[in-house]
Amino acid sequence: MNRNMHQGNQTTMSEFILLGLSNKAEQQHLLFVLFLGMYLVTVLGNGLIILAIGLDSYLHTPMYLFLVNLSFADLSSTSTSVPKMLMNIQTKSQSISYESCLTQMYFSIVFVVIDNFLLGVMAYDRFVAICHPLTYMAIMRPRLCVLLTAIPWFLSNTVALTHTLLLTRLVFCDRNTLPHFFCDLAPLLKLSCTDVTINELVLLIVGSSVISFPFALILYSYVCIIKAVLRISSVEGKWKAFSTCSSHLTVVLLFYGTIAGVYFFPSSTHPEDTDKIGAVLFTVVIPMMNPFIYSLRNKDMKGTLRKLINKKRLLPLIP
Repeated sequence: MNRNMHQGNQTTMSEFILLGLSNKAEQQHLLFVLFLGMYLVTVLGNGLIILAIGLDSYLHTPMYLFLVNLSFADLSSTSTSVPKMLMNIQTKSQSISYESCLTQMYFSIVFVVIDNFLLGVMAYDRFVAICHPLTYMAIMRPRLCVLLTAIPWFLSNTVALTHTLLLTRLVFCDRNTLPHFFCDLAPLLKLSCTDVTINELVLLIVGSSVISFPFALILYSYVCIIKAVLRISSVEGKWKAFSTCSSHLTVVLLFYGTIAGVYFFPSSTHPEDTDKIGAVLFTVVIPMMNPFIYSLRNKDMKGTLRKLINKKRLLPLIP
């Protein structure tokens, strides 16, 4: 039974009901198996990348430092929403407490935003590597790398904290049914029975800034990269230079292509469906795809992962 706590003229909801991706009982088992499989693949893939880079000193370079942070963010992003969804399906309980809901929303914002910022940082790294190869290590010194890693984490937490604090001032009255599989910001704003103008304005300003600034950096970096690659005389040299950023470019196209496809050209006329599709893609599908993109299109990563897997196979044979 849901209950409301009255404090003066305000009403604070004690819990929300997550309706999930489908209200059809016959689809719950399929959803459980599907999302459990995707979650395990995501954890295994990103976990292997973090482990491989951590154990191989050859990969202790700026590019792989940023990749470790991206893999950690992807793993965490999925872990923020999917386990709760799986538990709700298994226990047939759809409730989530108000505090847990806000916590889930906070971290889901953090990890999606950090993905966006890290893609911009990684583009800058590729720009320096291709356009200024002789001074790469002088430019990408450890202090700058730490700074380029810390700033995105700080900004993403600031963005998440801003939205969370603004949400705490809202009143939800007796509306607590959330047509989603986790506590996402947009559906929560639609539930409030008070004025959300400030929240929506901040969401628009901050959201557009979070997307446009890293995208502008990525665009500038790749314009410079393309110009530098075209100046290379040999075809082999051009291919070698371009191959160093092919994995990152693939992830960028996947990330921003998803934003364009879901939010600018939505196929559904129902906003709730658009929110769900976007959430599934950003919190489940893209984090699952990124390890494959970076491992399959990167010689160093493939070699390190192969050595790591072979080492694990040999360990049980050692007396």
